[in-house]
Amino acid sequence: MIKFYEKRKIFFAISLILMVIGIASIFINGVNLSIQFKGGAIIKYTFNGDLNTEKVGDFVTNVLGRDTEAQITEDLAKDTKKVVLNLSGTSGLDASEQEKLDLMLKQEYPDANLQLSESNVVEPFIGKRFLVNGIIAIALSSLFIILYVGFRFKKISGLSAGVIGLLALLHDCLIVFFTFTLFKFPINDSFVAVILTIIGYSINDTIVIYDRIRENAPLYTKKPYEVLINDSINQTLSRSINTSIATTASILIVTIFAFMYNIDSIKTFALPMLFGIISGCYSTVCLAGPMMVMWHKYKKSKIA
Repeated sequence: MIKFYEKRKIFFAISLILMVIGIASIFINGVNLSIQFKGGAIIKYTFNGDLNTEKVGDFVTNVLGRDTEAQITEDLAKDTKKVVLNLSGTSGLDASEQEKLDLMLKQEYPDANLQLSESNVVEPFIGKRFLVNGIIAIALSSLFIILYVGFRFKKISGLSAGVIGLLALLHDCLIVFFTFTLFKFPINDSFVAVILTIIGYSINDTIVIYDRIRENAPLYTKKPYEVLINDSINQTLSRSINTSIATTASILIVTIFAFMYNIDSIKTFALPMLFGIISGCYSTVCLAGPMMVMWHKYKKSKIA
């Protein structure tokens, strides 16, 4: 029998350490918005041999007069390497600029056998609209969760249970966000997809515990509230752990293959999802319950 409320300081300390690491990653690595949100262009070239990404980025910046970040990716399945050029700005890359870039790169690196592989352009107004819509989707999801939990569990705190559940979700969303900054992933549509998925996954686990608390409440009228919470969490603990292990194993396999075959779009989804699922189980079991007890004790002290 694990006494979750009595060990709350340990759980809160772990979360605090994770938050500090995440905030530090923001200051060290910054927040990289994808061109899907801020506009710009991504140009990919296959090449042979070796290229210095810093020099390539500086060269493209001088040619086009736009800040450019260069990265190297490898496709193990096809045994090919690509240099990815991320060009920031308030506009895309027109045909003449792309032709100029192509010509200048091939002249500067004649032995690299550079071949244009992919070109993506996003106008700034589209990126801004996509970002706003993503934020609205996340905000509406959070609001509906509070309302649903408040109505569904009005016998065990109602809206306060919804707010506590939302605080646990906020913890998970921050873990996902910090994963993006820590691994220098661009904030893109994968970020929105992961956040919405984690919100649904984590709140489902929380509702299972809330349901057990509601079932046990009439049987624990003469016992301290923390005993009710601890027993309810312990009774659903095996279910929470087994579900998390199953989903974590599935996402872990996807993550491994994404890194093996260097599939960027899947990497930026699977790895944050992996951390989000682990965080979802942790916040539901170790944070939501103790916070409910703390809120209950606070209300009792106010009444007294």
